[in-house]
Amino acid sequence: MAEPDIFYILGNRVRRDLLSHLTCTECYFSFLSSKVSVSSTAVAKHLKIMEREGILRSYEREGPFIGPARKYYDIAIAKTYVATVTPNLFWYRGLDLGGEVIKRTEIDISRIPDEHSSLLEMIHSFHELSVELEKVLQALKAVETRRDALMKEIKERYLKEIGDMTQLAILHYILLVGEATVDELSDRLNLKEREVLVKARELDRFVPLIIKDGAIKIDEERLKQKLGGESDAGED
Repeated sequence: MAEPDIFYILGNRVRRDLLSHLTCTECYFSFLSSKVSVSSTAVAKHLKIMEREGILRSYEREGPFIGPARKYYDIAIAKTYVATVTPNLFWYRGLDLGGEVIKRTEIDISRIPDEHSSLLEMIHSFHELSVELEKVLQALKAVETRRDALMKEIKERYLKEIGDMTQLAILHYILLVGEATVDELSDRLNLKEREVLVKARELDRFVPLIIKDGAIKIDEERLKQKLGGESDAGED
Protein backbone atom coordinates (compact mmCIF):
# COMPACT_ATOMS: atom_id res chain seq x y z
CA MET A 1 0.00 0.00 0.00
CA ALA A 2 1.22 3.52 -0.82
CA GLU A 3 2.30 5.87 1.96
CA PRO A 4 -0.81 7.55 3.44
CA ASP A 5 -1.21 11.26 2.76
CA ILE A 6 -0.84 12.14 6.43
CA PHE A 7 -0.82 15.90 5.88
CA TYR A 8 -4.11 15.73 4.01
CA ILE A 9 -5.56 13.62 6.83
CA LEU A 10 -4.32 15.92 9.60
CA GLY A 11 -5.37 19.05 7.73
CA ASN A 12 -8.98 18.56 8.86
CA ARG A 13 -10.05 19.24 12.47
CA VAL A 14 -12.76 16.56 12.50
CA ARG A 15 -10.32 13.88 11.33
CA ARG A 16 -7.82 14.96 13.98
CA ASP A 17 -10.51 14.68 16.66
CA LEU A 18 -11.58 11.23 15.42
CA LEU A 19 -7.97 10.02 15.52
CA SER A 20 -7.57 11.42 19.02
CA HIS A 21 -10.54 9.37 20.26
CA LEU A 22 -9.30 6.27 18.46
CA THR A 23 -5.89 6.48 20.14
CA CYS A 24 -7.68 6.06 23.45
CA THR A 25 -9.67 2.97 22.43
CA GLU A 26 -11.29 1.24 19.48
CA CYS A 27 -14.67 2.86 18.82
CA TYR A 28 -17.89 1.97 17.08
CA PHE A 29 -19.46 4.38 14.61
CA SER A 30 -22.24 5.85 16.75
CA PHE A 31 -19.83 6.50 19.63
CA LEU A 32 -17.46 8.39 17.33
CA SER A 33 -20.38 10.37 15.91
CA SER A 34 -21.36 11.46 19.41
CA LYS A 35 -17.87 12.81 20.10
CA VAL A 36 -17.60 15.33 17.26
CA SER A 37 -19.78 18.28 16.37
CA VAL A 38 -20.67 17.29 12.80
CA SER A 39 -23.38 15.11 11.29
CA SER A 40 -23.11 11.32 11.19
CA THR A 41 -22.97 11.60 7.39
CA ALA A 42 -19.87 13.81 7.66
CA VAL A 43 -18.30 11.42 10.19
CA ALA A 44 -18.88 8.49 7.82
CA LYS A 45 -17.20 10.47 5.02
CA HIS A 46 -14.12 11.26 7.12
CA LEU A 47 -13.82 7.66 8.35
CA LYS A 48 -14.05 6.41 4.77
CA ILE A 49 -11.28 8.79 3.69
CA MET A 50 -8.97 7.62 6.48
CA GLU A 51 -9.76 3.97 5.77
CA ARG A 52 -9.01 4.52 2.07
CA GLU A 53 -5.66 6.11 2.97
CA GLY A 54 -4.77 3.11 5.15
CA ILE A 55 -4.88 5.07 8.42
CA LEU A 56 -7.89 3.17 9.78
CA ARG A 57 -9.38 -0.29 9.46
CA SER A 58 -12.95 -1.31 10.21
CA TYR A 59 -14.63 -4.54 11.25
CA GLU A 60 -17.97 -5.71 12.59
CA ARG A 61 -18.41 -7.19 16.04
CA GLU A 62 -21.36 -8.39 18.07
CA GLY A 63 -22.28 -6.10 20.95
CA PRO A 64 -23.10 -7.16 24.52
CA PHE A 65 -26.83 -6.89 23.81
CA ILE A 66 -29.16 -8.50 21.29
CA GLY A 67 -29.13 -6.63 18.00
CA PRO A 68 -27.14 -6.12 14.82
CA ALA A 69 -23.35 -6.21 14.88
CA ARG A 70 -21.63 -2.86 15.34
CA LYS A 71 -19.01 -1.48 12.99
CA TYR A 72 -15.80 -0.69 14.84
CA TYR A 73 -12.77 1.33 13.79
CA ASP A 74 -9.19 1.33 14.97
CA ILE A 75 -5.89 2.81 13.79
CA ALA A 76 -4.08 0.59 11.31
CA ILE A 77 -0.59 2.15 11.30
CA ALA A 78 2.23 2.72 13.79
CA LYS A 79 4.38 5.54 12.42
CA THR A 80 5.82 8.88 13.44
CA TYR A 81 6.14 11.72 10.92
CA VAL A 82 8.71 14.49 10.73
CA ALA A 83 8.51 17.52 8.46
CA THR A 84 10.53 20.68 7.87
CA VAL A 85 9.22 23.66 5.92
CA THR A 86 11.41 26.76 5.49
CA PRO A 87 12.24 29.09 2.59
CA ASN A 88 15.14 26.70 1.84
CA LEU A 89 14.00 23.26 3.01
CA PHE A 90 10.93 21.17 2.46
CA TRP A 91 11.04 17.49 3.29
CA TYR A 92 9.06 14.99 5.29
CA ARG A 93 9.48 11.40 6.31
CA GLY A 94 7.45 8.68 7.97
CA LEU A 95 9.22 6.32 10.36
CA ASP A 96 7.75 2.89 11.08
CA LEU A 97 7.62 2.23 14.82
CA GLY A 98 8.56 -1.10 16.36
CA GLY A 99 11.23 -3.59 15.41
CA GLU A 100 14.81 -3.24 16.58
CA VAL A 101 15.51 0.25 17.92
CA ILE A 102 18.62 1.94 19.24
CA LYS A 103 19.16 2.28 22.99
CA ARG A 104 21.71 5.08 22.91
CA THR A 105 23.10 7.55 20.40
CA GLU A 106 25.34 10.61 20.34
CA ILE A 107 24.83 13.71 18.23
CA ASP A 108 27.79 16.00 17.52
CA ILE A 109 27.58 18.96 15.16
CA SER A 110 30.36 20.94 16.86
CA ARG A 111 32.88 19.55 14.35
CA ILE A 112 30.93 20.99 11.40
CA PRO A 113 32.13 24.53 10.60
CA ASP A 114 29.79 27.53 10.50
CA GLU A 115 31.72 29.20 7.70
CA HIS A 116 33.03 27.73 4.45
CA SER A 117 35.46 28.90 1.80
CA SER A 118 34.13 26.83 -1.10
CA LEU A 119 30.98 25.28 -2.51
CA LEU A 120 32.37 21.77 -2.01
CA GLU A 121 32.98 22.46 1.68
CA MET A 122 29.36 23.60 2.01
CA ILE A 123 28.10 20.43 0.32
CA HIS A 124 30.30 18.27 2.55
CA SER A 125 28.98 20.00 5.69
CA PHE A 126 25.39 19.60 4.54
CA HIS A 127 26.02 15.88 4.04
CA GLU A 128 27.57 15.60 7.50
CA LEU A 129 24.57 17.37 9.06
CA SER A 130 22.27 14.93 7.25
CA VAL A 131 24.18 12.04 8.83
CA GLU A 132 23.62 13.56 12.28
CA LEU A 133 19.96 14.15 11.43
CA GLU A 134 19.55 10.45 10.65
CA LYS A 135 20.78 9.67 14.17
CA VAL A 136 18.15 12.05 15.56
CA LEU A 137 15.43 10.36 13.51
CA GLN A 138 16.44 6.91 14.72
CA ALA A 139 16.46 8.20 18.31
CA LEU A 140 12.98 9.65 17.77
CA LYS A 141 11.80 6.30 16.42
CA ALA A 142 13.17 4.55 19.51
CA VAL A 143 11.51 7.00 21.92
CA GLU A 144 8.14 6.90 20.16
CA THR A 145 8.22 3.10 19.96
CA ARG A 146 8.74 2.95 23.73
CA ARG A 147 6.06 5.58 24.40
CA ASP A 148 3.58 3.76 22.18
CA ALA A 149 4.12 0.45 23.98
CA LEU A 150 3.94 2.09 27.41
CA MET A 151 0.74 3.99 26.59
CA LYS A 152 -0.86 0.70 25.57
CA GLU A 153 0.11 -0.81 28.94
CA ILE A 154 -1.20 2.26 30.80
CA LYS A 155 -4.58 2.03 29.06
CA GLU A 156 -4.92 -1.70 29.70
CA ARG A 157 -3.88 -1.35 33.36
CA TYR A 158 -6.17 1.62 34.00
CA LEU A 159 -9.21 -0.06 32.48
CA LYS A 160 -8.50 -3.26 34.42
CA GLU A 161 -7.97 -1.55 37.78
CA ILE A 162 -10.22 1.54 37.52
CA GLY A 163 -12.47 0.94 34.52
CA ASP A 164 -13.57 4.52 33.79
CA MET A 165 -13.17 5.42 30.11
CA THR A 166 -13.70 9.17 30.60
CA GLN A 167 -11.02 9.37 33.29
CA LEU A 168 -8.71 7.41 31.01
CA ALA A 169 -9.41 9.80 28.11
CA ILE A 170 -8.44 12.77 30.30
CA LEU A 171 -5.28 11.02 31.52
CA HIS A 172 -4.38 9.96 27.98
CA TYR A 173 -4.69 13.51 26.64
CA ILE A 174 -2.76 15.10 29.52
CA LEU A 175 0.08 12.59 29.15
CA LEU A 176 0.35 13.51 25.47
CA VAL A 177 0.15 17.31 25.70
CA GLY A 178 1.52 17.93 29.21
CA GLU A 179 -1.19 20.38 30.30
CA ALA A 180 -4.74 20.92 29.09
CA THR A 181 -7.40 23.48 29.90
CA VAL A 182 -10.84 22.41 31.07
CA ASP A 183 -12.28 24.16 28.03
CA GLU A 184 -9.94 22.23 25.72
CA LEU A 185 -10.86 18.90 27.31
CA SER A 186 -14.54 19.81 27.19
CA ASP A 187 -14.26 20.43 23.47
CA ARG A 188 -12.05 17.39 22.83
CA LEU A 189 -14.19 14.92 24.78
CA ASN A 190 -17.57 16.51 23.99
CA LEU A 191 -18.34 16.98 27.69
CA LYS A 192 -19.60 19.92 29.71
CA GLU A 193 -16.86 21.74 31.62
CA ARG A 194 -18.50 20.72 34.91
CA GLU A 195 -18.33 17.07 33.83
CA VAL A 196 -14.64 17.41 32.97
CA LEU A 197 -13.90 18.81 36.44
CA VAL A 198 -15.86 16.03 38.16
CA LYS A 199 -14.01 13.34 36.20
CA ALA A 200 -10.64 15.06 36.72
CA ARG A 201 -11.19 15.11 40.50
CA GLU A 202 -12.12 11.42 40.39
CA LEU A 203 -8.95 10.74 38.37
CA ASP A 204 -6.92 12.67 40.96
CA ARG A 205 -7.70 9.93 43.50
CA PHE A 206 -5.57 7.54 41.45
CA VAL A 207 -3.16 9.79 39.53
CA PRO A 208 -2.02 13.02 41.25
CA LEU A 209 -3.13 16.08 39.31
CA ILE A 210 -2.91 19.85 39.64
CA ILE A 211 -6.36 21.27 38.88
CA LYS A 212 -6.02 25.03 39.05
CA ASP A 213 -7.11 28.14 37.15
CA GLY A 214 -8.98 26.13 34.55
CA ALA A 215 -5.99 23.92 33.70
CA ILE A 216 -5.13 20.30 34.49
CA LYS A 217 -1.72 18.61 34.52
CA ILE A 218 0.18 15.83 36.28
CA ASP A 219 1.39 16.85 39.76
CA GLU A 220 5.00 15.69 39.47
CA GLU A 221 5.87 16.33 43.13
CA ARG A 222 2.96 14.28 44.48
CA LEU A 223 3.66 11.61 41.87
CA LYS A 224 7.25 11.29 43.13
CA GLN A 225 5.99 11.15 46.72
CA LYS A 226 3.54 8.37 45.85
CA LEU A 227 6.26 6.43 44.04
CA GLY A 228 8.54 6.88 47.06
CA GLY A 229 5.79 5.58 49.33
CA GLU A 230 5.31 2.52 47.13
CA SER A 231 9.05 1.83 47.24
CA ASP A 232 9.10 2.09 51.04
CA ALA A 233 6.10 -0.23 51.31
CA GLY A 234 7.83 -2.74 49.03
CA GLU A 235 10.93 -2.75 51.22
CA ASP A 236 8.81 -3.43 54.32
